[in-house]
Amino acid sequence: MEAASPALSHIGLAGLAVMGQNLALNIAEKGFPISVYNRTISKVDETLDRAQREGKLPLIGQYTPRDFVLSIEKPRSIIILVKAGAPVDQTIAALVAHMDAGDTIIDGGNEWYENTERRIQEAQSKGLLYLGMGVSGGEDGARHGPSLMPGGSYQAYMNIKDILERVAAQVEDGPCVTYIGEGGSGNFVKMVHNGIEYGDMQLISEAYDVLKNVGGLSNGELAEIFSEWNKGELESFLIEITADIFRVKDEDEGDELVDKILDKTGMKGTGKWTVQQAAELSVAAPTIAASLDIRYMSGLKEEREAASKVFKEAGLVEEVENVKGEAVDKKMLIDDVRQALYASKICSYAQGMNLLRAKSVEKGWNLNLGELARIWKGGCIIRAVFLDRIKKAYQRNPNLANLVVDPEFAREMVQKQAAWRRVVRLAMLKGISTPGMSASLQYFDTYRRARLPANLVQAQRDYFGAHTYERIDRPGSFHTEWSKLARK
Repeated sequence: MEAASPALSHIGLAGLAVMGQNLALNIAEKGFPISVYNRTISKVDETLDRAQREGKLPLIGQYTPRDFVLSIEKPRSIIILVKAGAPVDQTIAALVAHMDAGDTIIDGGNEWYENTERRIQEAQSKGLLYLGMGVSGGEDGARHGPSLMPGGSYQAYMNIKDILERVAAQVEDGPCVTYIGEGGSGNFVKMVHNGIEYGDMQLISEAYDVLKNVGGLSNGELAEIFSEWNKGELESFLIEITADIFRVKDEDEGDELVDKILDKTGMKGTGKWTVQQAAELSVAAPTIAASLDIRYMSGLKEEREAASKVFKEAGLVEEVENVKGEAVDKKMLIDDVRQALYASKICSYAQGMNLLRAKSVEKGWNLNLGELARIWKGGCIIRAVFLDRIKKAYQRNPNLANLVVDPEFAREMVQKQAAWRRVVRLAMLKGISTPGMSASLQYFDTYRRARLPANLVQAQRDYFGAHTYERIDRPGSFHTEWSKLARK
């Protein structure tokens, strides 16, 4: 008798860096036998060791692209988690040589959406299906339940829907995964998610800056405040981890570690792409843009230190004296900052959602903004309680022009604007930059005004460039000989 051939895996995963390894273990833990492959053999062995240690999980290591592909049941579905760009193309080329028509490739990296659309076409020419799938939640999310944003072939999604729904984070209204749409929509949605994340992190850092340097709060007090905020409307992953950060001591010296960290922020590119796309689509995203600008400026550490000395020598006092000698009311400041942070966040999310809608219209993706808010409720970095309210706002009105004019959010913006203005004003008086909060406030103030001074800009454009203008009292385009009339 012939020996029975080994059972085939349900799915494969190539690329066993931190995210790939953790996602593979997550899939195996949910009961789906999985084959794994990595060009560096030691990574395969390392993953197999973890699978044994973490419960003898059904994970099979393979050491060549051919053995890897052939170990997966047809139609095959293979997730790749390698660095975006050329490494993705190289990995695809190595695998495709052994794949058959009807098989699927799923790229789980932070890829530029147009690269995904190119690969979809290339895959189709070989009879293969393709998904570009945003994966959010970092190392812990990948292992225990990420937010997943798959876009591309609907058939490819249906082939692995049961696996993705089990592996994704679970919230009260379902798993944090949905079919996003065609083409590169999954990657685009993940990109904007990251742009919103940039804004969120910047706004939280500004809240910290104001509370510490205007309110004089200690790290211990900040930990308590953020823990308290995490029990209310600001409840979110980023607020929760911020509270934890303030509690961690430097193991060598015993004081708080956060104060020892260099104030120079890294980035991987998705925030820049988000701002570039906003500009391309003529969508205002000032909060997200401000957060990107500050990351650039944080990189100028040496220049900033030199500038600080120059301005001190020029007579600049580090902070402006309290207005009329007023002492800062700590309790009021804490509550004002809480309200300013919340209102600013609404504006940041509104900007992200408007960008998604504009791209959806341009590409015909038919994105469901309420459903996107729902799948971000768990697993991902921007997960927050108020995403459920965003979901409901778009359910109430799928054609909502802007999140800030949803009746519930509009009421909150009005209630919180006084506190918001006090925080921005106080920060300005103290010489502390709050670019995110200020950008959000300016966004709100611009959007809510029925008339802006753009009439003067149009007059200037017509004066120097004969660009014409429209009038509010009659239809048509007009041009005026401004210089002649002004000097009559």
